[in-house]
Amino acid sequence: MADESKASKPKPPQGGKAPQGGKPAPGGKPRSGKGGAAAAPAAAPVATRARVTGDVPPRLRDRFRTAVIPALMKERGYTNPFQVPRLEKIVINMGVGEGKENPKILDFATADLQTITGQKPVITRAKKSIANFKLRENVPIGCKVTLRGARMYEFLDRLVNIALPRVRDFKGVAPKAFDGRGNYALGLKEQVIFPEIVYDRVDKVRGMDVVMVTSARTDEEAKALLTHLGVPFRES
Repeated sequence: MADESKASKPKPPQGGKAPQGGKPAPGGKPRSGKGGAAAAPAAAPVATRARVTGDVPPRLRDRFRTAVIPALMKERGYTNPFQVPRLEKIVINMGVGEGKENPKILDFATADLQTITGQKPVITRAKKSIANFKLRENVPIGCKVTLRGARMYEFLDRLVNIALPRVRDFKGVAPKAFDGRGNYALGLKEQVIFPEIVYDRVDKVRGMDVVMVTSARTDEEAKALLTHLGVPFRES
């Protein structure tokens, strides 16, 4: 009789299984719902990348594809559209020599360049120390931005059609500012020629260098490309 009474007693739950009633056993995992199914973890939100441009595509890029490529093929005698030189990138550099003494001045220059280009600039630092200029190595002395794709065409469109015509006594850009490898450099004396800059909020008038890098092999091809894109070269 004693053996039968011991066998009839219920055994305690093992392996972390919860008994009936919804309460978890000691050392076991909690369960939810009527069937005791474990709750699935919430899916992490997928990080979306910021859009480079708006819904309207750059008109200068559309013009290059529809008008400039056929015109250059006919003018230069190219047999393949991929032989036509293209604009690869535009680099805008702003030197701030006062930044080595007052870092706040560099913040103003960075804010102006970001407002003009719509892209966060990169701080440039001195590569070596120069005693005559009181310059030490790795000191911030400027900022730069590299534009590609849609932002590159949008910036060139605003530069050619809005900013350059606002320069006083503007007669065109220098036609001899090529480097011999199809790249063109343009110097601007004032950043206030861009309509995005509010003149009352400018702490100091600063210039900048605009370098247009193309895939052309010669300066003649690069000049023909930039001319069709609307760059107003001065007649020498």
